[in-house]
This record gives sequence, structure tokens and C-alpha cells, in this order.
Amino acid sequence: MKSQNSFLKFLLRIEGLPVLGVLLILLLVFLITAPDVFTHYLIYMSFLQTVPPQLVLALGLTLIITAGEMDLSFPAVVALSGFVFSWFFKHWDSPFSPWVGFILALGAGALVGYLNGFLVARLRVPSIMATLASQFFWYGITILLAGGLQVDIGKVEDTPIHAIFTGRLFNIIPAQALWSFGLAILLWFILNRHVFGEAIMFIGDNPNVAQVMGINVEAAKIKLFTLMGVISAFAGLLLTIEINVFFPTQGSGFMLGVMAAVFIGGTLISGGQGSVFGTLFGAYIIGSLQAGVVATGVTSYWVQSVMGLIMVLAVVINVLIGEGRMGEITSAFSRWGLFKSSNSDTQLR
Repeated sequence: MKSQNSFLKFLLRIEGLPVLGVLLILLLVFLITAPDVFTHYLIYMSFLQTVPPQLVLALGLTLIITAGEMDLSFPAVVALSGFVFSWFFKHWDSPFSPWVGFILALGAGALVGYLNGFLVARLRVPSIMATLASQFFWYGITILLAGGLQVDIGKVEDTPIHAIFTGRLFNIIPAQALWSFGLAILLWFILNRHVFGEAIMFIGDNPNVAQVMGINVEAAKIKLFTLMGVISAFAGLLLTIEINVFFPTQGSGFMLGVMAAVFIGGTLISGGQGSVFGTLFGAYIIGSLQAGVVATGVTSYWVQSVMGLIMVLAVVINVLIGEGRMGEITSAFSRWGLFKSSNSDTQLR
């Protein structure tokens, strides 16, 4: 019995595993209630096509929140980067225009991120206010530059950049999914195996202590927000290149879903602890909810309610695990008859 509880305790401590469990249960429910849709591989390829832009944003936001900060400007960066890429592709007749537009779009994101970091770290403006103002400002700039009009870039499908970033591997698997998974692995290593990630967690836990320990908090925050700007721009590029069009308000509906993915994944809103893989699975929970609920025949008005319920469930599980309150979980399993427990080992810590 003790070995069973120890094994359960070990499993629940694997990063993102409880959130993956919630995702698998959700997909199982959809598989049972909407078998015509969820027994076909195309629905899963659809998820791999539509989720990556929000997943990429959520991965960057995970690092920001782990540092005890917030970034609300990323929807505007999605729009700005899409405009920069589309404008250069449309107006510069050169084989290199897609690549130049791509690099400049990333540069635009880096600029926005750097300015956000400067406001937060150097001028001590609260990040939620600085980035909210930044969102309004850069959305306004983007709409002015675009004249409020969308830009059609249908010809981008004929370029290598489309095949590389949003093509189909083996004519089936969306390339953007592979890029988002690769980014998740990279950011996991940065957060958990690199001195910069260690600095992020120390700053999120207590910036004053981090400063005493020799961490340059100001420089680290500026680098972090700059990185978030680049990541946001990359998400905007994936979206723009996939749909072959830029529209001034693209990214405006991403805010709640991206934040939900981060918190469902187990990242603490107070900072100091982040879960990159939890965010990955959380993004697919959010991304699959709308299609899944609609496929079951339930009205789409239920999506928000179901999303709230799933979010509460995932957050409660992560809180219990994070606080070491394993006894509450194992006791619940025992009451449900999933396994037997004795008085000597039901209280695990």
C-alpha cells in the first residue's frame, strides 16, 4: 500500500502530469459523447493547427508570471508583427521580402518588449499598468499604419517561409505545432536548467532577496519582457502566415484563453513557480473545449461555463499538489474505491 501511495505521489509531482490527466479525461468525454468527430484524426490535426499561436503566447507569459509580473500587451504585438510582415511582403518585390519582413516583425516585438521592460524595471511602473497602456498604444499604432484595413498576402503560400513555419509535415502534421513544441522544450530548459531561469524564479519569489544574492533584477526583467515581445511576435507571424491575411485586430481575442492556459497549467499567479509543460497541456485544454462542446451537440453558450469548471478543477489539483496535501487526494480515491488504504498511510505529506 505504501508503495502505491509513493508511486502516486511520484506521478503527481511530474511537471504537467495532472494537467495532462485533465486533458485526457476531457478528450475521453468528447470521444464518448461525440464519437463521429473525435474518432477521426482530422479533429486532432485541427487542434495542432489552431492552438499553436495561443500556446506560444502562453509559454512566454508563463515566464513573465513566474517572475511575479504580468504582460497584457501581447495581443497588440500579435497585430503589430502581423502588419510588419504583411506590409513588407506586399510592398517590397523581392525574393527576400518574406524573410526581411519576418526578421523585422520579430524586431518590432523585441522593441515593444524592451520598452515594457524599461517601464517596469527602470521606471518602476507596475507591469499590469505599463503593459495595458502598451496594448492600447500599439494597437492604435497598428490600426493607424494599416489604415484600418486588412492586408491580403495569399501569395505567401508559394514561398518557403510558409512551408517551413505553417506547412504540413508528411502532408498531415501542421508545422506550427512542431515549432510550438520545440519552443516549449527550449523554455523548459531555460526555466529549469539555466541561470536565467533560476533568476526568474528567485525574482518571482522575492526580488529583494534575489538582489541580495547578486541577481541583477533590473536587467533580468528587461531581458524577460524583451523575450516575451519576440515570442509574441513569433505567435503573430504563425497566425498571419497560416491564414494568409493580416487584419488590424488580430490577437484581440487571445487574452483570456492564454491566461487561462497558464493558470490551468499550474503557474502560480504570485510568482516563483512556473510550469512550462503544464501550460502546454493547458493550452490544448482551452483549445479543444469549444470544438468539443459544440461537437457533443450542446449549445456553444456552455463553452464558457465548462471552461470555468475545468479551470477550477485543474487549479485545485495543482494547489493540492503544490502544498503537499496528498492525503486529501488519496483519501478521496479511497472513498471512491479506486484503491484501499489503511489508517497508517492515508495521511501522506
